[in-house]
Amino acid sequence: MTPSLHRRTFLAAGAAACVAGPAFAQALDFQAAAAYSSARRGVSLLVMHEGRTVFEDYPNGGAATSGHELASGTKSFTGIIAAAAVQDRLLRWDEPCADTLSEWRNDDRRRITIRHLLSLTSGIEGGPIGRPPNYADAIAFQSGAAPGARFAYGPTPFQIFGEIIKRKTNSDPLAYLQRRVFDPLNINPTHWRRGSDGNPHMPSGAGLTARDWARFGWFVMQDGEGRLDSDALAQCFIGTNANPGYGLSWWLWRPGLVRPGRTQEVDTDPALVRQFGPISMAAGAGDQRLYLLPQQRLVIARQATGILRAMRRRERGENAWSDAAFLRALLNA
Repeated sequence: MTPSLHRRTFLAAGAAACVAGPAFAQALDFQAAAAYSSARRGVSLLVMHEGRTVFEDYPNGGAATSGHELASGTKSFTGIIAAAAVQDRLLRWDEPCADTLSEWRNDDRRRITIRHLLSLTSGIEGGPIGRPPNYADAIAFQSGAAPGARFAYGPTPFQIFGEIIKRKTNSDPLAYLQRRVFDPLNINPTHWRRGSDGNPHMPSGAGLTARDWARFGWFVMQDGEGRLDSDALAQCFIGTNANPGYGLSWWLWRPGLVRPGRTQEVDTDPALVRQFGPISMAAGAGDQRLYLLPQQRLVIARQATGILRAMRRRERGENAWSDAAFLRALLNA
């Protein structure tokens, strides 16, 4: 069977390793990974191989039924919302946002597309991390650079996207996400923060159990299991000239990755990509992580407490989380 565009997009960035079978899962060092995570405020660690959960750990008071804040790990839901909307013919990746936002039609923002918005290259500054503006305030932001010229990490573009989906569906953006993606997967967020305008925070604020987050990751890695257009979904995993390591709301372990900021570091290891193939992830403050390793048929969900404390510790360099060190421990590499 010819692989889908989504699968080809994943495979093109990594080594020509074969998809691993049961022996691969048996070689994973779950205890080393669990110890590394637990020592850094971890409350959940779930490893899924070939769609089956092969390891779970809930230290430091965590529990399988407890939902935890994903922080910026929430952002990656927006790319999947957009892929669903492309399939439903509600939008096109390269349509101007001004097609929906009439407020943008008479200034430089008319050149900004959905792709620019979700790749964080719209030219609109991201705004303070962790403080999403209300939707009305977000769409009032002006552009400070030409679309595509610069990567700017932050919450504002995702709030703008929330307003676009709200207008296109004439409903709450989360209602569309729940109906199109979560309900078929039996995923139920434990909470989702909203602004003073009553609208959901699209860049942060979702709470899920590790099991639900991992199930979502497997759905994405399986090209949407037939419920999403694979060509549309593949666009989420293509970087930009401004940041080859960021697609449409997903981090990509690629050369030239531009990191999000001082207190929300992501790190990569080219040697792991050469050995195990492409690695993509959703990443949130406090070291919330959802890793996708498609060649190995592997999904890893990791959650932690103390988001603000972790950000302060990172500034001081205390027992900081390393994506590369964690995956080296799990993969026995």
